[in-house]
Amino acid sequence: MPLSEALRLAQNKGLDLIEIAATATPPVCRIVDYGKFRYEESKKNKESQGRQHGNKMKELQLSAVIDPHDFAVKLAHAIEFLSDDIKVRVKLRFKGRQKAHKEIGFEVVNRFVREAAAYGNADSPPKMLGDRDLNVLLTPLPRDKRPKKTPPKPPAEPPPPATSAPTTDPPQ
Repeated sequence: MPLSEALRLAQNKGLDLIEIAATATPPVCRIVDYGKFRYEESKKNKESQGRQHGNKMKELQLSAVIDPHDFAVKLAHAIEFLSDDIKVRVKLRFKGRQKAHKEIGFEVVNRFVREAAAYGNADSPPKMLGDRDLNVLLTPLPRDKRPKKTPPKPPAEPPPPATSAPTTDPPQ
């Protein structure tokens, strides 16, 4: 359709003529409300940026006196995040008298990094931020260099109920 005819058609409808693909032969145009068009475009851009930049870093907090089971749970969460290509920041905060024995916190964090090494490696050794926070950042390994994500274990099936063999002896 010629440009003049397309412009006239857009004006009759009270809308705008927008060039969509200028490099195409012939150029592609649409008749739309320009304000609404810009609003929808900005909405699409925000949505796509949210997906790109969101959830790319998770933080796990440990304690210098963490229980073994709690440690295992935090480690499982870290492995799950690393398997999903999400960086993990491990933070250990010293409280009270724990600040006098920071070597215990370093041991806990180093053990955590060692046990998660199959899924991600530390960008740098654990370091203190201020006088009470010990941090380390774990970056996921490339997919081909780490084990498959461990599937959740199905609940164990209970053993079949013990059936007593019917007796064939006649009652006496």
